[in-house]
Amino acid sequence: MLRTINFMGVRNVAFAVTMLLTALALFSWFHKGLNFGLDFTGGTLIELTYEKPADLGKVREELVQAGFGDAVVQSFGATTDLLVRMPGDDPQLGNRVAEALRKVSGDNPAVVKRVEFVGPQVGEELRDQGGLGMLLALGGILIYLAFRFQWKFAVGAIVSLIHDVVVTMGILSFFQITFDLTVLAAVLAIIGYSLNDTIVVFDRVRENFRVLRKASLIENINISTTQTLLRTVATSVSTLLAIAALLFFGGDNLFGFSIALFIGVLAGTYSSIYIANVVLIWLNLSSEDLIPPVKTEEVDERP
Repeated sequence: MLRTINFMGVRNVAFAVTMLLTALALFSWFHKGLNFGLDFTGGTLIELTYEKPADLGKVREELVQAGFGDAVVQSFGATTDLLVRMPGDDPQLGNRVAEALRKVSGDNPAVVKRVEFVGPQVGEELRDQGGLGMLLALGGILIYLAFRFQWKFAVGAIVSLIHDVVVTMGILSFFQITFDLTVLAAVLAIIGYSLNDTIVVFDRVRENFRVLRKASLIENINISTTQTLLRTVATSVSTLLAIAALLFFGGDNLFGFSIALFIGVLAGTYSSIYIANVVLIWLNLSSEDLIPPVKTEEVDERP
């Protein structure tokens, strides 16, 4: 029989750590801000293809020499394909960059496959829609959990998810990692992953209210978390290994996506134990909360 771990015995220490991390993340987020990519700020994207495998370092040097030092060069698919991203509101900027690269390409000429310009207004709309999508996701989760479990579970899950998003965004802000549409997708994926982890624990807590009738809420949470610990560790470790492979071998295109997921999985695993469960203790969840209300039938007293 698995020995019960007293997770909630250190909940006050965990709460202090949580508040510190959240405060630092919020400070970085509001003080330094997010480093929005071209998807949100507007700019130019150029897709190039070479006859031979392209040298990223050499292409960057060529762009610096041509006066385009703020360009971001990324591999795209095959080793002969490159993406060049540049900030700026000039629709002709892409053509000038492509022409500069063609002049210095030497024995490995570059062919421009496409040039796209994203205006700042489109970028602002994408940013607003992304934030709205995140809020709608949290609202939908709140409603879903309130119906499936009980409103106290819903509050615990939402507080946990908000913590995961804030910490992830704060770390991205602190290190000024480019925040683009792929990173936004990672943040939304974090919400789904963390919610799944939290629901597994909540489901066991609800079941144990019927099985462990004499146990207190804290004992119930410790037992339930211990019972789901192996599943949580196995899921988190396997997910982190897959993300680490993307982080180290996915290239620059997937770096922001991978690092955001990596942070989010760690934060989600922590919050499902020390935030979602602690909120249930604060709200004094009891077995009576899970008993459906008794419907009273109206008695016709008329003669």
